[in-house]
Amino acid sequence: MSAELGNWIALITVVVMIAGAIGVVALPNYIAAVAATAVVSLGLSVLFVLLRAPDVALTEAAVGAGLSSVVVVLALRRMGLWKLKLGSAERADRDS
Repeated sequence: MSAELGNWIALITVVVMIAGAIGVVALPNYIAAVAATAVVSLGLSVLFVLLRAPDVALTEAAVGAGLSSVVVVLALRRMGLWKLKLGSAERADRDS
């Protein structure tokens, strides 16, 4: 892979990671925030691959995006925070 292509892939990955990090803070739903956290972790895995560290990238993808996301979602479910809260307009549409 050429250096120019690698730079563009890294730039796009960093932009996606920044968007995911903003999404973690801005999203009102906990499940969506966990998914945004997984996106940041997968972006970091791509950067590790670009840095020629595939073992670290695989570990980051498995633990950072996979296992920790599942653990957080299960904790949210255990606490009762995993359900989507519908607003009054969505509730009215659903009931009719």
